[in-house]
Amino acid sequence: MPAYSYSAADKAGGSRKGVIEAPSPGAARSALRDQGLLPLSVELAGERGKGFSLPSFRRGALSAKALATITRQIATLVGSDISIEEALRLVALQSEQASVSALLLAVRASILDGRSFAAALAAQPRAFPEFYRASVAAGEASGKLPDVLNHLAEFVENRQANGQKLQLALLYPALLAVVSIGMMALLMVYVVPDIVRVFISRGADLPLLTRMLIAISWFVQSYGLYVLVLLAALGLLLLRWARVPANRLRMDRFFSERRPFRRFSRQLSAARFAGSLATLVGSAVPLVEALHAAAAVTPNRWVREKAVGVATRVREGVSLRAAMQEAGVFPTMLVAIVASGESSGKLAPALSRAATELERELDALVSALVALAEPLVLLVMGGLVLMMVLAILLPIINLNNLVTL
Repeated sequence: MPAYSYSAADKAGGSRKGVIEAPSPGAARSALRDQGLLPLSVELAGERGKGFSLPSFRRGALSAKALATITRQIATLVGSDISIEEALRLVALQSEQASVSALLLAVRASILDGRSFAAALAAQPRAFPEFYRASVAAGEASGKLPDVLNHLAEFVENRQANGQKLQLALLYPALLAVVSIGMMALLMVYVVPDIVRVFISRGADLPLLTRMLIAISWFVQSYGLYVLVLLAALGLLLLRWARVPANRLRMDRFFSERRPFRRFSRQLSAARFAGSLATLVGSAVPLVEALHAAAAVTPNRWVREKAVGVATRVREGVSLRAAMQEAGVFPTMLVAIVASGESSGKLAPALSRAATELERELDALVSALVALAEPLVLLVMGGLVLMMVLAILLPIINLNNLVTL
């Protein structure tokens, strides 16, 4: 049954907005009237705003926080023996965002039409990432959907929390850099020319640093706006280039194989891969299916391609340890722990220990990088400001010499 976004007025004259399920727009209006509401507009969910709008490129997407919230709610309800379609309906009714309600009701409608949960999610690729859909598909195939949904809830919540913590840690250095650059640009455009005009009127040779400042100020005044437009255009072109799968794969391979990015990229991918594989294997998901789902979790597409190759080799009868070693993108420690887990028949606990250790090392690495960001920005911005001050003060200090000349 399709979902409709509506705007209506209640008996007190207040405005109401929301989402309602109905077989047709007329039925949706009748249902609203039965609720004591006067329908003002009823549109098929997802069609509103099809005209030009600036945020249109975000249509159909879910924020990390919203995805974490609805995943935890669905996992809790399904774990309480509530059917997936009823869980989606309840979560949609509880949501305060009309777009989220419409999205969940659209997924529910697909399930009621006979599709699987994973297939229904696949119809909304902008809202549910590939790793999410792959994990749900593996859970449905193994009959362990509640366990997989709990894992997904923890994974998405942890990812959202880590991303938020990183953003907060980098917020101050970013604001400091933006404010400093803005102040220097204003000085270059409005202050430096007036000060320099006094020095030039003396007719004397200025220090090299001052002449460089004058040249930069002239360039910013004359071409600053063009440079900003050019940088914006280059940024957009780079984003379009990176959206091409082959280009994104080439870029991820560069980060995976070149220093100083290699360690961080491989550590992050290995931690995500091992953690997801541990949960899926522990939930009795077949190893090959678990490998495909865990491969979809890895953020680096080059490592993801290698992980899919591991699944192919395991299907051919090769041991997991040997397949991971052949891939050549996983840390030696992870391969060694997988080997011990296969030998002892306790692969899931071994993978869980490896994921915990990888996450610990990754957190330490990220903390060190973030801790270095603030003093680095301070040093760079302070150095630039110092150069500007020196460029202005040097002629002033030598003002007596300029006058005598």
